[in-house]
Amino acid sequence: MTQPMLTFNDGNRMPQLGTGIWQVPDADTPRVVKDALEVGYRLIDGAAAYQNETGLGEGIRNADVARGDIFVTSKLWNSHHGYDNALKGFEESMGRLGLDYLDLYLIHWPLPQNDQYVETWKALIKLRDEGRIRSIGVANFHEEHLRRLIDETGVAPALNQIELHPTLIQSDMREVNKRLHIVTQSWTPLGRGDFDLPEVQKIAERHGRSAAQIVLRWHMQHGLSVIPKSTHKGRLAENFDILGFTLDDTEMAALDGLDRDHRTGPHPDSFDMREFPG
Repeated sequence: MTQPMLTFNDGNRMPQLGTGIWQVPDADTPRVVKDALEVGYRLIDGAAAYQNETGLGEGIRNADVARGDIFVTSKLWNSHHGYDNALKGFEESMGRLGLDYLDLYLIHWPLPQNDQYVETWKALIKLRDEGRIRSIGVANFHEEHLRRLIDETGVAPALNQIELHPTLIQSDMREVNKRLHIVTQSWTPLGRGDFDLPEVQKIAERHGRSAAQIVLRWHMQHGLSVIPKSTHKGRLAENFDILGFTLDDTEMAALDGLDRDHRTGPHPDSFDMREFPG
């Protein structure tokens, strides 16, 4: 089945469905990447903070899939904000990855208290213009952060990756991203047990699907990019198998109605961790 693609504001395209490698040990990452590519994924979402870029690069290089057919994302960590520091952080990531270029590179958090995200963004623009990165974007940015980037540089992010799941549907930020022609990508797309909710279970039973598949299909039908994570090949395959059914309008509305503004991760306006997590 043909994978749906999303088109960025810079004209580049990305698979709508991918997989993430957060909390995957570096030693296990090559296997997980290999399994994901064998299942059919072509989008792999990584980050410096995940501390497994070495394994990610190894998995990509050893794959039976051409590099040009794999969409690789990484992210700049908070310890490398600022123009020169961002360039250094990128080089460090590329050294670990062992790749010639990235398809997408994101500023992981805005760190508004630090007030260097605009200078950081200028470094990413330079790297994109040099061809080291195909597309550039951000994660966890709110409207004021996005508008400042655009106002001060004239360059809008291609993508904004935010926490998003049925109990945190982020309607306002999705609308902001849409107005600014920025793709919304969901991290923690299954929330912390959103798939265990009775409303989700009922829809899953109706379709003969798992509750996780129902939630991931909800993301897809909202036009969101979604990157569920698993270290198990069977679960990777289950998460990938969401293209062959459709939720109706009533079911989509029922899932939308689960919103409780339930944030499971840090708030972007206050998060200021500089060390790698863990």
